[in-house]
Amino acid sequence: MIISHDLGTTGNKASLHRDDGRLVASATVNYSAFFADGGVAEQNPNDWWNTVVEATRGLLARSGVNPAQVTGLVVSGQMMGAVLLDSDYLPVRPALIWADTRSTKQTHHLERIIGQDRAYTLLGHRLNPTYSLEKIMWVRDNEADQFLRVRHFCLAKDFVVHRLTGRLVTDRSDASATNAYDQQRGDWSAEMLAAAGLDTNLFPEILDATAVVGTLTNDAAIAVGLPRTTRVVLGGGDGPIAAVGAGIVDPEDGAYVCLGTSSWISFASTTPVHDPLQRTMTFDHVVPHRYVPTATMQSGGGAMAWVSELLDPEPSGASLSALVAEASTASAASSGLYFLPHLLGERSPYWNPDAAGAFIGINRHHGRAEMTRAVLEGVAFNLLTCMQAFRESGASIPRIDAIGGGAASDVWLQILADVWGIPVRRRTIVEEANSLGAAVTAAVGLGLVDDFSAARGLSEVSAEFSPDHSRHSDYLDRHAVFIDGYEHLEPWFATRAGR
Repeated sequence: MIISHDLGTTGNKASLHRDDGRLVASATVNYSAFFADGGVAEQNPNDWWNTVVEATRGLLARSGVNPAQVTGLVVSGQMMGAVLLDSDYLPVRPALIWADTRSTKQTHHLERIIGQDRAYTLLGHRLNPTYSLEKIMWVRDNEADQFLRVRHFCLAKDFVVHRLTGRLVTDRSDASATNAYDQQRGDWSAEMLAAAGLDTNLFPEILDATAVVGTLTNDAAIAVGLPRTTRVVLGGGDGPIAAVGAGIVDPEDGAYVCLGTSSWISFASTTPVHDPLQRTMTFDHVVPHRYVPTATMQSGGGAMAWVSELLDPEPSGASLSALVAEASTASAASSGLYFLPHLLGERSPYWNPDAAGAFIGINRHHGRAEMTRAVLEGVAFNLLTCMQAFRESGASIPRIDAIGGGAASDVWLQILADVWGIPVRRRTIVEEANSLGAAVTAAVGLGLVDDFSAARGLSEVSAEFSPDHSRHSDYLDRHAVFIDGYEHLEPWFATRAGR
């Protein structure tokens, strides 16, 4: 048996799997994040560890599985953050997570030395405040006393793997999301670290995602309730891991959309995909010799959670479902109401940390159903821009599979199909795609399956939503208006941010 943990933005989705990766049981333990004005987005790394302990014990108790049957444990986690540790591997400060955008000044410094074009070629990514390297620089430049204590940097899953095994390492998928990784050489970039003024010794050793890091320490074994002989597989970043969970391990497997807190479109490729306008990015896959070109927006499912909290004084899963049901027959873009879903700044396609959310064209007759519909359409419009960027780079996307919490909504998947003009398919694994992908990664690393192709048979298409071509034609016209709205507000976003 394998236990996998997926450290997301809102909680740890843990799951128990058979040796071939098939799901047996799952559990989610939530934790909080701190968001504040100025681009602040932080979490306590110890909360991640505490949920690993709680979720592991909970899975064992509810499933009735003997702990001795669990031979492997694996972790995936949110990417692009900065966990800074002292000489005893304790957090010096809260982790700056992917949504933190305070490091604009540090980004400009790198732009002056390296330049966006050189960085994109070297890294597969733009220089931007959402990345780890820029975040580390921000702490150094703004919290000098704390930074004097920093001896190690890692990502979310690496922190937990260290707590489990006593060994601090990272994998290629997470390394490729730091802006400190030379994607051609497959190692930390001396050029980027020199430009940032950071010591290479701060960065962990890079291993394959399938590497067996070690077995549980005595303290970790007692904490999680598993034998010390339980082997820990490193795992990877949540984006590439989700691709495995969706069965996307080779180019012929097609594309997928993840409708999580952040949302993205991605597929597998044999080489990095570089967009001339640098709207998209490319991570290393957890699958050896594969890459995952990706276009990620900051707030996809997160925008839906926000509007639910805004419009319902006591939000819950039921109230969100009720709002979406109301929105199914409402009019938004077709009645002139648009929503820009840039609640946390924006990555793809604009890479603008100053971008903000906005309802545009709101009138007196618009109510909560129309506002909810506008949010659903706004995310769909933004992801359409991302999809167009991939197509302009030569990618073919004839259909797309949906995973993540938002994929449970028939209404949203039909809107996506109509906006994008292609079939959108829901897979049987929705919420657990990341933990499933992690389990397959562990199964490969432990020699329980031959290769990552085993992932293809672990979920199936459970529903397909075909586009209405008349609605798609209308949505294409509305998409142009949506883009026009952003372009008109872009200078105001900069003024608002004092730039």
